[in-house]
Amino acid sequence: MTDLPSDPAVDNQVEKLLSNAVVRESSDRGTSDGGSGVQHVKVSAAHSGQRVDNFLMRELKGVPRTHVYRMIRRGDVRINKKRCKPDHKLIVGDEVRVPPYSGANVQEPGELSSTLKARLINLVLLESEDYLVIDKPSGMAVHGGTGIRLGLIEAVRQVSTQWAQAELVHRLDRETSGCLLIAKNALFLKAAQDQFRAKTVSKEYFALVHGSWPSSVSTVNASLVKDAVGDAERIVRVSDSGKPALTRFTVQQRFANATLVRAAPETGRTHQIRVHCQYTGHPIVGDDKYTAREIAPSLRRVTSLCLHAAKLTFDDPKKGKRIEVSAPINKHFSLLLESL
Repeated sequence: MTDLPSDPAVDNQVEKLLSNAVVRESSDRGTSDGGSGVQHVKVSAAHSGQRVDNFLMRELKGVPRTHVYRMIRRGDVRINKKRCKPDHKLIVGDEVRVPPYSGANVQEPGELSSTLKARLINLVLLESEDYLVIDKPSGMAVHGGTGIRLGLIEAVRQVSTQWAQAELVHRLDRETSGCLLIAKNALFLKAAQDQFRAKTVSKEYFALVHGSWPSSVSTVNASLVKDAVGDAERIVRVSDSGKPALTRFTVQQRFANATLVRAAPETGRTHQIRVHCQYTGHPIVGDDKYTAREIAPSLRRVTSLCLHAAKLTFDDPKKGKRIEVSAPINKHFSLLLESL
């Protein structure tokens, strides 16, 4: 992986006050004003199983994700005094070295408008005291980052005090619409992430792909690896050296130049469905990252990714029952299908 270009201002802040260590439990929220120097955070049960990059995004509120990854790659972040990778899963009792970061460099989340607030409330598909399932709109990033001051999760936290501690259980690509599970407290977050690791969460997507999907292809089992292409962009490709990835496909409807398929990923790799569709020779309509320009000129006018998270099934620990939530295809996707 290629390191991001060094930012001297950020690097100076990371190196400051390295000798002023503070030890605390992960249930206590840190500050981002840089005044406490390095912190050594003991991981509590509420954060066991969480990826270290997501853990740091909460500890270092407002710090761009690209800078968090840089800190990890440089070794400024340590787990039990050892270097780690962004996807390292934490366990109870781990000690995480969290480097300082000056609040002067932190980009505060944008302010939630009344219009967006009303829209988010209307997009809630299901709510309990522990979680929300939101019909994420296409084009909205799930979290803030470089050039994005207000992602969906930052906006959700501003809707009400009951949602103030909301955390993403999983992610959807910016252009993907549909079911997104959000935890309202740390206990449900851990329980839900345990379900994802145990592969007991079921996800189903609708994807409109170019061409005629072969009836013989019902499963794509192809390992995936991420490559860096620029400061913050990542592209995924099939590689034997990558992580295992498996997606099951079912043809729903055939059109002249496209096919509507149902995709059920059994693993949760970045861009998994998009790359598996590309791998079969039938990339998703509207996917400018993984679609060759010469494919289906009649569908070039489509600029929105035709990938929708249609159904999400998971366990509610308190109720002791299986929860199934569905999201209708958005208007743009629906009108395109009608036109075909």
